[in-house]
Amino acid sequence: MAKVYVKKLSATLMDAITDKDPLVQEQVYSALCVLGESQPEQTLNACQEHLRQHEKLAHPHRTMILKAMEAVVSSHLSRLDQSTAKAVILLASSEMTKVKELVSDWQQAASSVLVAVGRRFINEVMEELLGKFVPGVLPHCIVVQTFASLSVANVFGTVPFLTSILSTMLPMLGLAKNDTLKAVFCCALQRFSESTLEYLANLDQAPDPTVRRDAFSSDIFSAYEVLFTRWLQSREAKLRLAVVQALGPMSHLLPNEKLEEQLPKLIPGILSLYKKHSEAFHVSKSLGQILEASVSVGSRTLEIQLDALLAALHAQICMPVELSSPLVVNNQKEVLRCFTVLACCSPDRLLAFLLPKLDTSHERVRVGTLQVVRHVINSAATQMEAKKPFILSSMRLPLLDTNNKVKRAVVQVISAMAHHGYLEQPGGRAMVEYIVQQCALVPELEPEKMGPDSEDPNTDSVRSISVSTLFLISATVDRMDDVLWPYLLEFLTPVQFTQALSPLCRSLVHLALKRQEAGTDAFLIPYDSNVNLPSPYAITTRLLVVSASPYLGDGRGAASLRLLSVLHHDIHPSLGQCWGTAIRLLVEHLDEHTKETLSQKEWEEKLLMFLRDTLAVISDNTWICQLSLEMCKQLPCYNAAPQEKTFLYKCIGSTLGATSSKDVVRKHLQELLETARFQEETEREGLASCFGICAISHLDDTLAQLTDFVKSDTFRKSIGIFSIFKDRNESEVEKVKSALILCYGHVAAQAPRELVLARVESDILRNIFQYFYTKVLGIKVETKDPTLKLCLVQSVCMVSQAVCSSPQASTFHFAQKAELMARMMELIRAEPLDSLRTPLRKKAMAACTYLVSLEPALEEQMRADVVHSCLHSVLALPPEHDGEGSSSQESLHLDTVRSLEDLLTGLLHRNMTPQGLQVMVEHLVPWIKSPRGHERERALGLSASLLHYFLEHLHVSALVPFHNLGLLVGLFSPRCADMWPTTRQEAVGCVHSLLYLQLGYEGFARDYRDDVAERLLTLRDGLAHPDPTILFHTCHSIGQIIGKRLPPDQLIGLLLTLFEGLEDPDKNCSRAAAVMISCLLKERGPLLLEKVPEIMNVLRSKLQEPPEEHVLRTAQHSVYLLASQHCAAVVASLLGSPLPFDSHTCTLWRALAVAPSLTAQVLGLLLEKMGRDIPFKESRPFLLSSTPERVATVLPLAATCALLEVMSAPASGPAVLELYPELFAALLLRIGCSMGIQLPRNLQAKERRGPGSTAPARALEPCSLAVDALQTMLRRAGSEDVVQLMGQEGGWELLRTSEGHEEGVAQLASAMAKHAGPRLPLVMRTLVSTQNNIYEAQRVTSTAFFAELLCSNVVNDLLLLESLLDHLTARQKDTSARVRRLVLRGLANAMAGSPDQVRTHGLRLLTAMLGGLDDTDEPHGLVALEAMEGLARLLALLEPTELHSVLLHVAIRVRPFFDSEKTELRRASFSLFGHLNQACHGNCEDAFLEQTLSGLTPLLLHLQDPQARVVSACRFALCMCGPNLECEELAAAFQKHLQEGRILHVGEFLNAASKCLMHHFPDVLGRLLSTSLFYFKSSWEGVRAAAPMLIGFLVLHAEPEQAPQVDLEQLIAALQLLLKDPAPMVRMRAAETLGRLVKFV
Repeated sequence: MAKVYVKKLSATLMDAITDKDPLVQEQVYSALCVLGESQPEQTLNACQEHLRQHEKLAHPHRTMILKAMEAVVSSHLSRLDQSTAKAVILLASSEMTKVKELVSDWQQAASSVLVAVGRRFINEVMEELLGKFVPGVLPHCIVVQTFASLSVANVFGTVPFLTSILSTMLPMLGLAKNDTLKAVFCCALQRFSESTLEYLANLDQAPDPTVRRDAFSSDIFSAYEVLFTRWLQSREAKLRLAVVQALGPMSHLLPNEKLEEQLPKLIPGILSLYKKHSEAFHVSKSLGQILEASVSVGSRTLEIQLDALLAALHAQICMPVELSSPLVVNNQKEVLRCFTVLACCSPDRLLAFLLPKLDTSHERVRVGTLQVVRHVINSAATQMEAKKPFILSSMRLPLLDTNNKVKRAVVQVISAMAHHGYLEQPGGRAMVEYIVQQCALVPELEPEKMGPDSEDPNTDSVRSISVSTLFLISATVDRMDDVLWPYLLEFLTPVQFTQALSPLCRSLVHLALKRQEAGTDAFLIPYDSNVNLPSPYAITTRLLVVSASPYLGDGRGAASLRLLSVLHHDIHPSLGQCWGTAIRLLVEHLDEHTKETLSQKEWEEKLLMFLRDTLAVISDNTWICQLSLEMCKQLPCYNAAPQEKTFLYKCIGSTLGATSSKDVVRKHLQELLETARFQEETEREGLASCFGICAISHLDDTLAQLTDFVKSDTFRKSIGIFSIFKDRNESEVEKVKSALILCYGHVAAQAPRELVLARVESDILRNIFQYFYTKVLGIKVETKDPTLKLCLVQSVCMVSQAVCSSPQASTFHFAQKAELMARMMELIRAEPLDSLRTPLRKKAMAACTYLVSLEPALEEQMRADVVHSCLHSVLALPPEHDGEGSSSQESLHLDTVRSLEDLLTGLLHRNMTPQGLQVMVEHLVPWIKSPRGHERERALGLSASLLHYFLEHLHVSALVPFHNLGLLVGLFSPRCADMWPTTRQEAVGCVHSLLYLQLGYEGFARDYRDDVAERLLTLRDGLAHPDPTILFHTCHSIGQIIGKRLPPDQLIGLLLTLFEGLEDPDKNCSRAAAVMISCLLKERGPLLLEKVPEIMNVLRSKLQEPPEEHVLRTAQHSVYLLASQHCAAVVASLLGSPLPFDSHTCTLWRALAVAPSLTAQVLGLLLEKMGRDIPFKESRPFLLSSTPERVATVLPLAATCALLEVMSAPASGPAVLELYPELFAALLLRIGCSMGIQLPRNLQAKERRGPGSTAPARALEPCSLAVDALQTMLRRAGSEDVVQLMGQEGGWELLRTSEGHEEGVAQLASAMAKHAGPRLPLVMRTLVSTQNNIYEAQRVTSTAFFAELLCSNVVNDLLLLESLLDHLTARQKDTSARVRRLVLRGLANAMAGSPDQVRTHGLRLLTAMLGGLDDTDEPHGLVALEAMEGLARLLALLEPTELHSVLLHVAIRVRPFFDSEKTELRRASFSLFGHLNQACHGNCEDAFLEQTLSGLTPLLLHLQDPQARVVSACRFALCMCGPNLECEELAAAFQKHLQEGRILHVGEFLNAASKCLMHHFPDVLGRLLSTSLFYFKSSWEGVRAAAPMLIGFLVLHAEPEQAPQVDLEQLIAALQLLLKDPAPMVRMRAAETLGRLVKFV
């Protein structure tokens, strides 16, 4: 019987092997393997029988079965008996040779079966194979291939048969005509040879240690003759490759004399294949094996073949390498292995061939040759030892190569040379220089992302590998120390090696420290034996200058400084202590910063200080002169590095300042002027800096030298009128003049102050203006060159600053002041107003600032012109924009504004009176009121600075009035609401300063602090980013402060100014003016009582214009007065306003909320209007329309809008509180009946047209209006927490939609119970009175509200439970299913809200829930859903005695919902089933236990339900079922796998559950299986897949004794059908389970 079922299972699975899905096929394969694990022999027999009976089964499916057989054989080879093995061998042999054609997968699978069996039964397999390997008859290809595979799988078992196999095979080689068969023969010979070599290499482990190489030599040679002489000539590429792969290992088995004899033909034959095959790996590998075999026998004929070998191998190494192709990379390795073999046997011939190849035009040839040279240097070091000079001399040409590939290869060769002592030979220094040259390569601007080993390296790649190589050989190759030191020092100063400075310095520091540790002489640099080494002055200059750009070139600054520190004794013996500390601090400074954070100016100043300290320590004039000479010599070297050259100029100035020789100073200055590149801006700046620094110590000599240069032929020739077009163009002349002007400016700025005043007008300014103007035919012509202008302004600024900072400045009469001011103004006016490109404005205004403070004072007109011109030039500039260069542009703009600010405060300082302040502010008024925000911002900033300056320098000698205070405050205070945050804050600062100015004029001390005025500073901080409410509240506070501190006589002026401010184009400022007017009238109203009616009339007339806040406020007050007398008329009139209400009407409604008594009266009238009329009318828009439309009635809609607006006013709070229940109930029911109703058609048309001149305040949507009104009512009544809680949970949005209305009402009830409990009794009483309302929507709304109230314990506290329960149970027979459902929900909620009262009403609640469970009037099951959820809550609260009679009934009633198509019903039914089990823990009757066991299968299978909530419910239910099953192991498994938060692995869990079930409930196996079969037809794929999986696990863990419970025939039939399921996963599980059914066989 067992065989029958194994056969049937196997047949079923093998029938399914034809499935189209590869994953299903794999599962069928796995199932067959599982069958084989249990019944290997029977499974193998079934497979044999199936294959024999289904001769037409497609070969891909036969292949899968054969693979399964191979897996079974491999796993159970030791368990196979000989008869089964023979049967398998016969089947595999038959399958393997069934067709003559080659079907690789099928025949290979059969071959693999034979090979697997052959690992143990080698004799039987050989017998079968040799039977198909008949002498004189060509065998099937797969037979030969199987021999080859066996020789690898079982070397010791196969080699003894090789003699027989070879004797049969050799005659067949001549008969083979098919290339495929020939290739298979070649493969076999290759494997045979490899196996034989392995056998011979391990004779100590071999079964027959007497086997010798000679036993195979003659046969292998015979085969060799066929392969080489005949088959290698084939046109078929695959055959040639097969031959060449075989010849490699075969060559080791050939007789020595035969190998020697064949080499002259063999090697050329192999080499010829390189031309025929693009992928040459196998050729190269075979050639390497042949060469090794030849060398091992001491072949002499190899020398004859050497030239051809070298040429072919060299061609291979020169081919491009694709790193993505492993074969190509491996070919390179094999070729290099061949070169190693040749280098060991013929080094001279190899080098004689290779080295001339370096002189060729082909890049690949050069690179490949260098690659071979590097390889043989490393791999054949002994043979190459005597060839070092020859190899070094041959490298001269590659050193000149410019190709990056060649460069990289040369660097790699040099690295190998360094490790093997080549660079110590003559000519080695050239290699070192080459490495340094590559380190100095300039980085590419946009480097490609390529590594050092990429095929096409870029310049950065070559540089990177060179840097690494230089440091590697200097740090790790000890024999290189004497080669590199001090030779590397020679590369420090040449400019072409600048990019190599960092690696050079690092290597030199390493070498120098090694020499110091070795205890060599104190002087590290042997100048006596090395004349080419740079001098100490050259080293110092070079390393100091390049340190000015410390982060360039891989951080050359720190590297250069460290090298200076190491060489301190060689630079000068006295520098050790000084440099040790100074350089350490400099390097630490660099480490603390990055290129972005380092201040270049600060860093250069540190280096110059380091230089000055160094010169002071040395204090040797001769040494200093030599250093200055060297610095001047190096100047031309930095023409391409302007920053370093500028710094070198500063170094020259510092060095010349330290020398005591005037002749040296003047000589060098003259040379600098003659050789300077005046066209370069940085050169001019550097030259001027040099002269300025030099003038600190040598003022007279510096000025004299500048004068001498002007008189020299060099300069005069440049500026003559006839030489302008001869020697230089005009632009060049201007640049020379610019440099000279800058030199004078720097000299004035740097020279000692006590010496400058005497030279300013006579020498410095005279020469500056002489160079600025050009005389043509005696006429002074002003230059148009922008550079010259900028230099002039910069120099005048420096001269003016120098004069002002002089101790004698206060007594100095500057005769040229007015002229200089006029010149600066001309330049400022000439600047374009559309952009700020140069610092000319900034520097010109800075110069004017210094000039203003000097005597004589400017005339009034001149002052006005200066202020007007400078303001217009700066404030009118366009705003700064982010973008490219925005940072530098922003910095320039800020500096320019700061210069303007300094100029204005300087002018104000000359007239520190209220009138003087007024004059300055009047210049700013047009800019303060500008429509352009950036202009206002700048003007307010300047105003704040002026007022602050005026306050700081205020000196009041007598009590005088600040007569223009009101005008100034009126100007600045509205700007506290400007749209620009900075402007707002500056405006507050201005008002603050003005109030303190008033206090100062009243006689208060300067340090007096007024508490009221100080509040302005607190308010100012809040103006950065306020919302509008805070903004105008702040303006109101500012108005209060102004009102308290403003003198009475200034009030009228302030008000008039503020009224003008109402027309300010900036609306914010206009509103701020209104706020401040209102505040002032409130604070100081008694003084202006007669003006109030006039002001009211003006504001009332403004209502017809675009609304403004101060006008609306006045109108509100008027409406309030009117409504106090005629409330009903006002309300009726306003209700008659067109809908939607415009903003003016809304404002007027809000005005009615001023007084509580009036507000309560208005609200009562509106509630009456809203409730009097019907909420909507039903009409059919079309005659045949199926459902009527609901259209809102106008009066309730208008009343709702009005209620919203009135309650929007904060003052309405007391009145709303008084009418809380009526308002809440009316608005809640209004929301209920407003859902889905439409506006009347005339209002819809208005909405579509959109707003007119007066826009509506709110969108006219009935339900949204009612929701907004309810929100507003709750806020005003103090229930803000309710509103916030609803908002956080999205309740307000839910209320507006039909779908979410019930949930929204529930959230509202919950929020009310939580935060407004005391209000509920009156609210409930009001709502109960509406329960018999004819409108279903309103009944639904009120029932939903009551239902949710029962969730809260507050109903107990307020004694509302009884009345609520009575009310809800009375609605159980309501005609609306929605109401009935909500009733059940409310009753269920009572269990959560008042659990201690449930037992009192338990029977009542239970009856209601059971009735809902049987409610059949509602087709969608929603009432039943509520009943199930309510029962789930109720079960935990009732006594067991009360539940005893209903548990079984509920369990049976709930079962049909387990497989409901509706997700929520499935979830609720599973959850209730869990609660039922939970309720009877420890007291479970047998009948209920049966229901629990019956429910396990659906619960387990629905763990694969597509809905996560259903899965969660199943997990809960299973956990609850566990204890009732009285199986601790099963309960523990449920708790372990199904606990919350744990990822459920369904297969693992079903396995564990099935194990427990079968161990503790063996009798339920049949029931579980039959229930699972029902789910084979489930509509959910996951459940269908879980069903067979569960069956499989149950079967897996069942005991043989349970077999009678299993209807194997039914199971197999069902699973057979499931194998045809459209879902691949289902088919896979079915196949898996079929494999497990073998247990019951």
